[in-house]
Amino acid sequence: MEYNGGSLAADHLCVLVHGLWGNPEHMKSVAKALRNAHPEDNLYLLLAKRNSGSFTYDGIERGGERVCFEIEDEIEKIRKEGGKITKLSIVGYSLGGLVARYAIGLLEMRGVLREVEPVNFTTFASPHLGVRTPLRGWYNHIWNVLGARTLSMSGRQLFTIDDYRGTGRPLLAVLADPKSVFMAGLRRFKRRTLYANIVNDRSAVYYTTCITKTDPYVDLSKIKVNYLKGYEDVILDPVAPVSPLLTKNGDGSMNNLAATSLNYLRKAPLMLAIVVFVPIGVIAFLFNSLVQTFRSSKRIQLHESGKAGIQIENYRSPIWIQDVRGTVEDVYENLNNWQGESYLRASDDEDEDGNLNKAETRILALERRKSHPQFPTLALTPAQFTMIDELDKVGWRKYPVWIHIGRHSHAAIIVRTDSPKFREGLTVLEHWIKEEFLI
Repeated sequence: MEYNGGSLAADHLCVLVHGLWGNPEHMKSVAKALRNAHPEDNLYLLLAKRNSGSFTYDGIERGGERVCFEIEDEIEKIRKEGGKITKLSIVGYSLGGLVARYAIGLLEMRGVLREVEPVNFTTFASPHLGVRTPLRGWYNHIWNVLGARTLSMSGRQLFTIDDYRGTGRPLLAVLADPKSVFMAGLRRFKRRTLYANIVNDRSAVYYTTCITKTDPYVDLSKIKVNYLKGYEDVILDPVAPVSPLLTKNGDGSMNNLAATSLNYLRKAPLMLAIVVFVPIGVIAFLFNSLVQTFRSSKRIQLHESGKAGIQIENYRSPIWIQDVRGTVEDVYENLNNWQGESYLRASDDEDEDGNLNKAETRILALERRKSHPQFPTLALTPAQFTMIDELDKVGWRKYPVWIHIGRHSHAAIIVRTDSPKFREGLTVLEHWIKEEFLI
C-alpha cells in the first residue's frame, strides 16, 4: 500500500480499519486524503491488514485483538527504528468502526492510551447499534434471527443475538457499557466524529450509523434538508439537518404523489434485476455463508489456541473497570435492503413485550411515550436504546451525508474505489480533513 507508513520524524500515528469482506485497499482514498493534507514528517499511517477478507467473519472481538496487536507492533517497530509515537488517531469504516472500538478498549486495558495522546476517533457508515432491522412480530425472526446466521460470529454480533463471554449480553451492549474499558478508552479521545448515510446504504442504515432512535429520512418527500455551508448537496447541517416541507398547495399531497411515483420509477431497474438475478445470488450467498462459517470456526480455534500469531492471554483481562466479495456482498445488501421498519407509538399495545424482563419493559414503555408523531421512535430493542443513551453521553460530532449519484452510498462515503459514481465521497473526505481531523 503506497500510503502506508511515514517518516520517523512523525509523532502522530493514524490507523485505518476496513470493514466486512474488506481489505486495506478499501481505505486507499481515505489514506490518500490524509497524506495529501499531512506529509510523512507529520503523520504516520497504518492500514490494518491482519483482519482482511474472510477473516472479518471471525467476530468483532478477534478482529479487535488483531488490530490492537498491529497497533502495538507498529508503535514498537517505530520506537526501535528511532522514532516515537506520542499521538494516536483511529478511523473505522463500516464493521471496522466496531472492530476499532473493541481495539480501543484493549489499548486502554494494556495502558497504551496512557502512553500516547488519543486524538481523533472517526467512523464512516459504522453500525454502532448493530444491523438489526427495526421490526416487530414474526418479521423480526425471518431476517434478524435467521439472517444473523449467514455471517458466522460477526453476523451473530452484528444482529445482537450473541452472548459475549457468558455475560448474557450481546457484545455491542458490552462495548457501550459505561463501566467497560471500551467506553473508558473511547472517552479519552479528544474528538469523536461520525459520518452516516441518510439514504441508499444497504449495509448499515442511518439509525445505527448515526446512533439515533429515529430516521427522518425514510420519506424525503415530506422534509426539506438543510445543507452545511460550503459542502452543499452532500453533507447536511448537523445542528438542523431537516425542517418541515412547505408546499404551495398546502398539504403537499400532489407533491408527495409525484415524488412517490418518481421514486418507484427510479427503483424499477433495481426491482427487475432483483427478480432476475437474486434467486441465483441467494443460492451462492447461502452456500458461501456455510463455507465461510466453517472456515471461520477453524480460524477461531487456531486464534483461541494461540497458533495464529497472537498470544490471546495478553488481551483477555477483565473488560470492566471502575475508574467471494462482489456477489456475496451484493446479495446480503439486497436482502437487508428489502426489510421495512417498525415504530414505537404511544397508542401501541404492549403484547409483544411479553418476553422481556421488567427493566426492559420499562425502557420500551418510556421510549414509546416519548415517540414523536412526525418522526416516531424506531422499534429498537431495549439494549439498543441503552446503547444510544450511553454512547451519546461521551459526545459525538455527527454528520448526515446524502449521496445522490448511484445507489451504493455505503461504498461511496469513503470512495472505496475510483468509480465516478463515488465522487461525492470526496466531499465527505474533504470536510473530515479540513474541519474535523486534528493533527
